[in-house]
Amino acid sequence: MLQVKGRNDTKYGARFMATICFYQDARHEEYLHWIRKILKIGYISHRKDGITELRINGFNRVKKVLTELKPFIRFKAKQAQTLIQACALLESKKMSKLSNTELRKIVKFVFIIRYENYKSGSTLTKDALLKRLGLTP
Repeated sequence: MLQVKGRNDTKYGARFMATICFYQDARHEEYLHWIRKILKIGYISHRKDGITELRINGFNRVKKVLTELKPFIRFKAKQAQTLIQACALLESKKMSKLSNTELRKIVKFVFIIRYENYKSGSTLTKDALLKRLGLTP
């Protein structure tokens, strides 16, 4: 995921967050523990709906894991490649130092990933995000 989190203490009122999330029914969570042990990264959490998650956060970590897993990814290849590109750009500079062109590229990445996923509960539109980031005339 490439999420946009509202944040009042930043120049743009938002920040980007990269996350890889593996979901599994809690009855079979041992597989998530196995993945975490192999990757040596991430944390396990239990949701109230009986789902267990393995989450990996951070631009550098997400890019590293996805780059290593890329040859094996079949179902989320487009999202993985897009997130690798976004992380490379976002880890190279602080958000406040990104040019308008780079910010527009990140917004494009957010929506490429969102549209490729099954469902997003977010109501944030591309136009609203561009406006929040000061990228509209």
